[in-house]
Amino acid sequence: MTTALLTGEDFARLRDVRAFGPSAITGALANRRRRPVLQGDGRLFIVAADHPARGALAVGSDATAMANRYELLDRLAIALSRPGVDGVLGTPDIIDDLAALGLLDDKIIVGSMNRGGLRGAAFEMDDRYTGYDVDGMVEAGIDFAKTLIRVNLADPATAPTLTATADAVNRAAAAKLPIMLEPFMSEWVDGRIVNDLSTDAVILSVAIASGLGNSSAYTWMKLPVVPDMERVMEATTLPTLLLGGDAGVDPDETFAAWEDALSLPGVRGLTVGRTLLYPPDGDVAAAVDTAASLVHPAGVPASF
Repeated sequence: MTTALLTGEDFARLRDVRAFGPSAITGALANRRRRPVLQGDGRLFIVAADHPARGALAVGSDATAMANRYELLDRLAIALSRPGVDGVLGTPDIIDDLAALGLLDDKIIVGSMNRGGLRGAAFEMDDRYTGYDVDGMVEAGIDFAKTLIRVNLADPATAPTLTATADAVNRAAAAKLPIMLEPFMSEWVDGRIVNDLSTDAVILSVAIASGLGNSSAYTWMKLPVVPDMERVMEATTLPTLLLGGDAGVDPDETFAAWEDALSLPGVRGLTVGRTLLYPPDGDVAAAVDTAASLVHPAGVPASF
């Protein structure tokens, strides 16, 4: 297990800030040291932690693995302390906690926008924008936006989700805010949403997502690693980050798949959450270091 970085005193101060001085959170975001989105080798390694706001608390067979906020924050603190980690993806509650704890200097902040399609809900495909919005991110100094786009051709709720996503792309482009789209072709199977991870389905999802909005100038892709990933990357000129995948897969297999995909033209890094924050052996630092070495194979850029 990795040694904890945060203490009970850290969390007591965080609770006091939230109760007695919430304006300090806004100040911490506004006054943090910022960096360019891309620097050094032009690659990004982002740790993701926006799962809880969708009601997705499970990691592997543990249905409530991410339920303990203090444990999650400590795992994030460990990850953010490791060389080569460029930033974090989260909902406002997570980002505000990390800002109040002073953990976001020189880190990219990616704001998660649509969390309304709650895991397991009858309305899951109606993925409303209930997290960050573009105006709020610009005001807070958030560096990057992120959306999830699950396209279900048999579910009418897909249409308003696509419309809302196109509007988010428009607003992000107008604000010159990079926006990361995570598309899937999805379907209902035995009462739950299942993403189609076949190569052709991922290519189709990229085609649909790439055309959203009146400008793609600030649009990035966030894509799963699937067989024949070369064909996927031939489907887009947009800069792409790879997502983490199922935390239950053998870590060595996962790292090997990432390494192969990271060599493809257009792939600029990783955005990974539970796979690294909750590794099977509990060693967050080691898992993060391995992933960082894949994203930054020539070593950590001097700016770190």
